[in-house]
Amino acid sequence: MKSWLIRLLAASCVLLAGCATTIRSDVTAFHEWPSTLPDKSYVFERTKDQNNNLKYLNYENLVRAELQRLGFTEAPAATRPALKAALSYSVNGRDVREVYPVVVRPYPYWGGFRGYYGPHPFYGPYGPYGPFYDPFWYGPAVVEHRVSQYQLFHRELKVTLSRMSDGKKLHETTVVSEGTNPSLAAVMPYMVRSAFAEFPGPNGVPRRIELKMER
Repeated sequence: MKSWLIRLLAASCVLLAGCATTIRSDVTAFHEWPSTLPDKSYVFERTKDQNNNLKYLNYENLVRAELQRLGFTEAPAATRPALKAALSYSVNGRDVREVYPVVVRPYPYWGGFRGYYGPHPFYGPYGPYGPFYDPFWYGPAVVEHRVSQYQLFHRELKVTLSRMSDGKKLHETTVVSEGTNPSLAAVMPYMVRSAFAEFPGPNGVPRRIELKMER
């Protein structure tokens, strides 16, 4: 009964942890952002391949929403904007092998034990609490080494805002996130939000942004 309860509690902890997945991103922004910027119009600058890439266009929409939240406006096709925005991303997986120690509970020590139920028909020789409360009931702890193998994915997003007139970069943010989720589409919304957290942010100072994944 006792070992069954321990396994049940452990399984419950795993389920609860899975319901509260946190996306942790390391964000670094380099910028020469002006103190005032009267014209915050922009246009996306795409490569030839990006123009016909549905995945890219979906991620572009995420960046567009963040820029709109910050007061930027996408310029109509017939006008010349003040800024141009560009983004790129990548994901790479690698195999990870970890060896870690585990303390294994030993089997009960049976030497000299007269049986749980006698001499008393209910309590046994250990009294009303039973042998589980006896420090000598179990033998010494045993440490075993377990091996865990899994894939870890390195995800990277870069967003750049440049001046349209001369191409000078005003803001460049790099977001790096690692995790076991292979789906970049599932993680990208949180990476984009991290890229624009506290915009324009401290210059050249790495930050850790943590966002809870919505279910």
